[in-house]
Amino acid sequence: MSGPLFDRVAFIGIGLIGSSLARVMRRDSLAGHIVACARTQATLDTALALGLADTASTSVAEAVKGADLVVIASPMSTYRAIAAAMAPALMPGAIVTDVGSVKGSAVADVTPLLPAGVHFVPGHPVAGTEHSGPEAGFDTLFRGRWCILTPEAATDAGAVERVAELWRRAGAMIEVMDWRHHDMVLAITSHLPHLIAYNIVGTVADLEQETQREVIKFAASGFRDFTRIAASDPVMWRDVFLTNREAVLQMLQRFTEDLSRLQRAIRRGEADELQDLFTRTRAVRRGIIDAGQA
Repeated sequence: MSGPLFDRVAFIGIGLIGSSLARVMRRDSLAGHIVACARTQATLDTALALGLADTASTSVAEAVKGADLVVIASPMSTYRAIAAAMAPALMPGAIVTDVGSVKGSAVADVTPLLPAGVHFVPGHPVAGTEHSGPEAGFDTLFRGRWCILTPEAATDAGAVERVAELWRRAGAMIEVMDWRHHDMVLAITSHLPHLIAYNIVGTVADLEQETQREVIKFAASGFRDFTRIAASDPVMWRDVFLTNREAVLQMLQRFTEDLSRLQRAIRRGEADELQDLFTRTRAVRRGIIDAGQA
């Protein structure tokens, strides 16, 4: 299957994820025309200079006019305002999708504001780096990664399939699930690890200056991984924790209980308990490698 999937695509936000998807569309000629929309003209100038879009606008309503696909790729705290701004300008039959990490809030903020005849297909490409901005994107970011779609049961099946095909062309594997299940699963696989990384690196930031210098100087691979995660976009992750707070707090409670049990095992010298945990976690890691998600 080849050729354009959409006549006109509007990206509302053109950071790491948006610019990477735009690069895929450019590479494979999947869109007849691409419009970039961002808050600042500087970002739009960069997107145009990189060849990510044909035209650009700081106006959401202007950007979505005539678009048969709109991709919301901005922080989740902006969704409601974006939906309100785009609604009067969307053409009948248009598809709206997004790339946010929390789907419950996406559904709540966007769906009620869209006019009849416009299809919302929430999406979450489970991919990324610690970098941000239109310069950070690359066209292989989604290759071999999952993209989870969370449409409501009544969503037009054709619209869901067109969005799924777009992500397949980007190299992603597709999973369709209920948004509630998505938000719970991602709370443990993505959101909690980021929260832990932010906290560990924050602890280092609070150390005495001399100790902090030594930690940075002698950082082992484990700590380097934490600092990479903790370098992720602070606005995006602020929004993730606030919009998925119930699931994150539930998983954080379970983590805290498990951490207390581990603390107790170390204090009591319970070697078998520690070895059993490390053996089980090693098996999980091997399963991730075997699944090609390492």
